[in-house]
Amino acid sequence: MNTSKQPAARPGARGTQRSATRRAELIAIGRSLFADTSYDALSMDDIARQAQVAKGLIYYYFHSKRGYYLAIIEDSVAGLVTYAASGAELPPVERVQRTIDSYLRYAEHNQAAYRAIVSGGVGFDAEVHAVRDGVREAIVATIAEGAYGRTDIAPVARMGLLAWVCSVEGAALAWIDRGELSRETMCELLVKTLGGALRAIEELDPSCPAPAPARRDA
Repeated sequence: MNTSKQPAARPGARGTQRSATRRAELIAIGRSLFADTSYDALSMDDIARQAQVAKGLIYYYFHSKRGYYLAIIEDSVAGLVTYAASGAELPPVERVQRTIDSYLRYAEHNQAAYRAIVSGGVGFDAEVHAVRDGVREAIVATIAEGAYGRTDIAPVARMGLLAWVCSVEGAALAWIDRGELSRETMCELLVKTLGGALRAIEELDPSCPAPAPARRDA
């Protein structure tokens, strides 16, 4: 007769999983709500009614409307960075192209989240700006790694790539709003403008040479 005792199941594990799932559901709902309506225009009563949950549940998970909004932005950012930085196993040039295509795919298939990150009710909230800046830095690092093989780059190169990323944000917003170009065409256009930025960086700082595919004589 086997008298050994089986380890008891942790009573809180299942509840923790349910809690995480419920929190994720609320974030997904809020992402859509805040994409279509400004932060100030939505009260907690409005959010609870449209989400079909008790207002107290939102307070339980996020403490305040602002906490809820920041959680939505941060979750969207995590998804965007994951998409944009994917393909690390690829050769550098292919990784840059993959990064741009993945960025556009995210904007195209997660339009509400993308608008929330870039301009959807961001206003003057310093914490939201910091989150958005984190996305920009992540994209700059990914492009720098692909173009130069390192992320520790000269100030001119960093500013040049940051300027390009900021222009991509505006272009991607216009692209998903107008729907005039295919994703493939838009990707090619952004790759070519990146090539121009890399050549301009090299002209100003020869220690940051543009990779061969960005050269006109390549």
